[in-house]
Amino acid sequence: MLKLSLLALAVALLMFPQIAETLYSPVLTDISEHFRVTAEQASLTLSLYFIGFAAGVLVWGRLCDTLGRRPALLLGLAVYALSAVVALLTHHFTVLLLARVCSAFGAAACSVVVQTLLRDKVSGAALTRLFNIIGIALAISPAIGVFSGGLLATLWGYQGVFSALALLAFCLLLWTGLKLEETRPTMHSHSPLLAVGSRMIQDKKILLATLLVALWNVSLFSYYSLAPFIFATLKLSASAFGLTGLVLAGGSLLGAQINRLLLKNSDRQTLILLLAGGVNLLGGVGVWLCSASLWFLLPMLLVMVSFSMAIPVILSSALSAYGECRGTAGALFGLGYYALIGAGLAVSGMFQNLGATLVICALVALVAARAYRREL
Repeated sequence: MLKLSLLALAVALLMFPQIAETLYSPVLTDISEHFRVTAEQASLTLSLYFIGFAAGVLVWGRLCDTLGRRPALLLGLAVYALSAVVALLTHHFTVLLLARVCSAFGAAACSVVVQTLLRDKVSGAALTRLFNIIGIALAISPAIGVFSGGLLATLWGYQGVFSALALLAFCLLLWTGLKLEETRPTMHSHSPLLAVGSRMIQDKKILLATLLVALWNVSLFSYYSLAPFIFATLKLSASAFGLTGLVLAGGSLLGAQINRLLLKNSDRQTLILLLAGGVNLLGGVGVWLCSASLWFLLPMLLVMVSFSMAIPVILSSALSAYGECRGTAGALFGLGYYALIGAGLAVSGMFQNLGATLVICALVALVAARAYRREL
């Protein structure tokens, strides 16, 4: 049974990477102007973030098996906080890029370590329901991030955003240090990293789950990477872009609610995944057709609905066969999908076409979802 205090802390920590990225998104245009770089270069700060995140997932996931969940999480938060301070103080774009990579490296602990400690406490269908409950809470994090980021960008530019990120990281570090207890099982495995990796790379279910998580995240974060420039083209402010977070949060909440209803009486994971794939494709096509006007936000809602439906199912089911080495397996799993996310966002930023990105991701995800269904 998961204590309410641990659940609250876990939700806050899982929300942090999402809030950090969506808080940052509205200042991409400000960074482009301040550092005198192109939109493509400014977007690179987002794609590089996921490369650093992928590396961090591997390191912190391994450390949470060897050192423990608590010390790995504390170290990760400390790295993020210090990196955010460097990003705030620098006047050089190259240093900003390096600080963003280091920030991502630290923030990765909030993802892989927290998912591992939840798997320490809960398993099976109960874990799917738990991830869905967390998903409902996470649905508001983009709204908080984008709205707050838009407000901070309007008032204080990118410096206000990086100040807020540093403060938030220090607060989470203090909360974790005071309240988090170690959850690593007394009897745990020190499975060699290469042995676990070799096993996972031959596991079709893991490979498909890695691809699916990556595709849905590329769809989501392509919006936060490319939409600020669409809004600038439409002569709309960063604060106006920030308000879209409130709209899109509605889509996330709807997706989580659909999951809750479908899982209420029976395990319908495969149905949820296929339904999410169809909704995702419909939304992607809609964004592609409406990308020249603000109406593209309506089909973008469908993409958010599909994300909230699919991700809890995939994350709760992917590592069911790796209970004896949860941290290491979670690290390698995260390394795979975050590396793909970073690469996907780099390509997306290069072409600056949100609609095409969403359609391509949705088509591949629908095919992969059908294959994953057979593995479930």
